[in-house]
Amino acid sequence: MSILLSSNFQWVLLSTTLLGIAAGMFGTLAYWRKQSLMSDALSHAALPGVVIAFLIMNEKNLPFLILGAGMSALLGAFFIQAIKTSTRIKEDTAMGMILSVFFGGGIMLLTIANRSGGGNQSGLDSFIFGQAATMVQSDVYMMAGLAGLVILIIIVAFKEWKLFLFDANFAQGLGYSLRGLNIIYLLVLVITIVIGIQAVGVILMAALLIIPAVSARYWTHSFKTMMGLSALFGGVSGALGTFISAQGAGWPTGPFIVLSASCLFLVSLVLGKEKGLLIEWLEYRAVRRDNQPKGGRA
Repeated sequence: MSILLSSNFQWVLLSTTLLGIAAGMFGTLAYWRKQSLMSDALSHAALPGVVIAFLIMNEKNLPFLILGAGMSALLGAFFIQAIKTSTRIKEDTAMGMILSVFFGGGIMLLTIANRSGGGNQSGLDSFIFGQAATMVQSDVYMMAGLAGLVILIIIVAFKEWKLFLFDANFAQGLGYSLRGLNIIYLLVLVITIVIGIQAVGVILMAALLIIPAVSARYWTHSFKTMMGLSALFGGVSGALGTFISAQGAGWPTGPFIVLSASCLFLVSLVLGKEKGLLIEWLEYRAVRRDNQPKGGRA
């Protein structure tokens, strides 16, 4: 119980909870835009930027590492769009290519940084699977602040997000710029990804964006309710995963957060009132019972 009384743990817990809420809310947008793979591609594409920023600064300065991650992820998004528009390659294939190339380059750079002597001691490896315990107070403040910014942007522009996702032509007719909305969407996606890479890791950050939204879909058809449930599932996953990882020395945070989210998904998959397995089975049994001939043979 002493870990619960630690002020540093409480701040870390708050930041990962806010991260989970932000990821859950934005994951709903990504779900309806059918860009879950984009989240995965850009989270992996952020790794080279983290290592390059470290090699330039020669120290683990989180603001610069986040800046490097963001620039690298945006570069990955640019290449995905360029490949899609200038070649015959489809978008999902382009995402897979960028994911593999950028992540492979990031691992190569990470190996070089570790062999330089300072990279291994700096904790750069924690960006692979996440390690919230390595965050200092200034890191927590920045992470919580950016997560709060993402949440605020989604709430304030909720109506615009709905128009953008479900009726882009109508939104354009009202005077909204689809190009501008696409840019804002991409920027908020990148912010959501890069603020979570230290706590959750580049490999698993996409899962925190995808799983809560998919889980929420089993409970409702309402976009607003789904976003609220997704935020709830993401926040609970972030808090629970952080608490569990804090029980052991050096336990990575990301896997426990994702496992927590996966448990909530399994509960939703079975018990969800919108096409959950239990509801589907009960409806199937009811249909079979209604279709059975009543009475004996004529």
